[in-house]
Amino acid sequence: MAIKAVFSLESIIKELESLSNPSSLEGMARFGITPGRAYGISIPKLRRMAKCIGKDHDLAVSLWAHGYREPQILASMVDDVLYVTEEQIEQWVSEFDYWEICEQCCMNLFEDTPCAYEKAVQWSRKEEEFVKRAGFVLMARLAVSDKKAADENFIAFFPMIKEGALDKRNFVKKAVKWALRQIGKRNLSLNARAIEQAEELQQTGNTSARWVAADAIRELTGEKVQQKLKSKKAK
Repeated sequence: MAIKAVFSLESIIKELESLSNPSSLEGMARFGITPGRAYGISIPKLRRMAKCIGKDHDLAVSLWAHGYREPQILASMVDDVLYVTEEQIEQWVSEFDYWEICEQCCMNLFEDTPCAYEKAVQWSRKEEEFVKRAGFVLMARLAVSDKKAADENFIAFFPMIKEGALDKRNFVKKAVKWALRQIGKRNLSLNARAIEQAEELQQTGNTSARWVAADAIRELTGEKVQQKLKSKKAK
């Protein structure tokens, strides 16, 4: 039987320091990736590290506490969802201050927790920019990954999407649009409901809502999405 290698916080930080690429930080900043402290290591490299490390909840907690971009992203990748508490994810989300860490935590960890749907609703109603964004990112991710979920789970998100679309902040409205589009790509029934929701937003006088609606309608009514959904139904 293979013996699992043991990785310490110190050995991982040493490895991250050896891979450090400060010159990449300027490029990251152009895409809105602006952590206070970072080594400049790409996501694919972090994924390879996470694969070697495996799942380790205690290590994930220590990595998060380190505070740098890369250890925190690694934390979201190696944490074991079986040991993740609601208190923990509330603490992590409260520390989000740029979009990438929000995306990575939602995609790598939060969407797999038992409270994911509940947190999507709760966070979407918060005022803090990246907490609010996390709520809509969770909606988008659940629409993609939770293949067996009933349509009602996503229909329940529409009131929050309608409200969130009024938010003028870039990182919020982009996540709202993402959630609406992904829900509308699940099946023909939700596609129709999402288009209807987008058309309602289009009729408002709010510029952010109209921006969300325009992109959603363009994609959800497009031939590519319609053909894919029809083929899916036929199968």
